[in-house]
Amino acid sequence: MGPIESWEETATSDAISSDADLLASLRAGQVEALRMLYQRYGRLVYTLSRRILHSDEEAEEITQDVFLTLWRKDAYQATRGSLSRYLVVLARSRSIDRLRSQTSHRQRLYKWHLMMADVASTPLDMATLTERGERTRQALSRLSDKERQVIEIAYYEGLSQSEIAQRLDIPLGTVKSRSRQALRKLRQTLQDHL
Repeated sequence: MGPIESWEETATSDAISSDADLLASLRAGQVEALRMLYQRYGRLVYTLSRRILHSDEEAEEITQDVFLTLWRKDAYQATRGSLSRYLVVLARSRSIDRLRSQTSHRQRLYKWHLMMADVASTPLDMATLTERGERTRQALSRLSDKERQVIEIAYYEGLSQSEIAQRLDIPLGTVKSRSRQALRKLRQTLQDHL
């Protein structure tokens, strides 16, 4: 059998492989199944991400992330809809999270610049600023390690809660809960100084 006949046989078997068959192969660790799913749905995921993010590079990152998620996690459930729908929802969600993260990061930088511009150079103002920083550090030290980790990643790195969940490999609900608890504790600790 020559290379053309071999390619035609592969193309024919690709065409008849259902998403369910490919997913079963994927769960069995067959990288070829991921390649075939990427060929089938990669353009769809990329195009949607590109429309939301207006960036080729970020759309490529989201596309890669979506297919890595498909490879690493068994989150897709056929009873909840088609694989293409799952991939579209995942791509849309990750793209919107990326936009939110960029926006919140820009907003924090802007607030920081405003705050630094407002800082007066008198010794009293500098002492007050130093005291606030120390109180904030003390309040953060009273949080559990897990709560502090979520808060620091969110505020210092500008990651969304979904990105934090992905980085720490914990459920999104856990990130939300830790964040809520940490902010409540910080608010209680710092309320007299705000």
